[in-house]
Amino acid sequence: MAATHKGAISFGLVHIPVALHTATQDNDIHFNQLCKEDNSRVRYKKICASCGKEVNSGDIIRGFEYDKDKYVIVTDEDLEKIKTEKDKTIQILHFTDLTSIRPIYYDKTYHAVPEAGGEKAFELLRRSMMEEGKIAVAKTVMGNGETLLCVIPTEEGVLIEKMFFQDEIKDIPKPYSRPELNETELTMAKTLIGSMVHPFDPSLYHDEYQVRLKQLIQDKINGKNIVASQPESGGNVIDLMEALQRSIEQSGDSAGETPKKKRAPRKKSS
Repeated sequence: MAATHKGAISFGLVHIPVALHTATQDNDIHFNQLCKEDNSRVRYKKICASCGKEVNSGDIIRGFEYDKDKYVIVTDEDLEKIKTEKDKTIQILHFTDLTSIRPIYYDKTYHAVPEAGGEKAFELLRRSMMEEGKIAVAKTVMGNGETLLCVIPTEEGVLIEKMFFQDEIKDIPKPYSRPELNETELTMAKTLIGSMVHPFDPSLYHDEYQVRLKQLIQDKINGKNIVASQPESGGNVIDLMEALQRSIEQSGDSAGETPKKKRAPRKKSS
């Protein structure tokens, strides 16, 4: 798998050459856009506003509009020239606790893999951070902009989280009032939470909607009618205390049980 970004982690005077690889992938089903009249593909073309001709990607350059219809051209070579040595490295700014960073700041995850010659320094950094229980806040330039990063040691290696800057985080769009709660309500809610505590096991969770979507597509290919699913009956519980009590009772029926792994659906024999 090709690296998304190559550079070096700057740790004091130590430089650790690394390559970053994307840590996640898109497994969703994607649809094409079709013309309603004849089901032909709808395609998007890049057209020159001046001559009206279609433009290939190789004929497109980068420009910044500094005035009405006036552009300054910026090439890849121009962008490389303004990068400093610090820009080309993943510069660790300081270390902190993982809990000090709110999840809203995380954007995208990468696996950091040491390049040839950097394995020992990489392992030294990983193990030291693990034993101290610390993560690192760092910066680098990726693409056309400076990026804030979080370097997180794991048992398997090192993850690097691309983060948002503070001015990129939006405030809550609408504040809500906080009603007074009594101790009985709090106690019951905490009891319900406690009854639903289980260790996180990622193998237990699957995108069930994608499974149904694949089945829908296969059914339509086979000419079958699509039948709407029946709504689940949760009971008409309006009172908050009653809802908490019933939830605790339902959870108590399966107390101590670990969620079972769901088997992958069997493939139909053709």
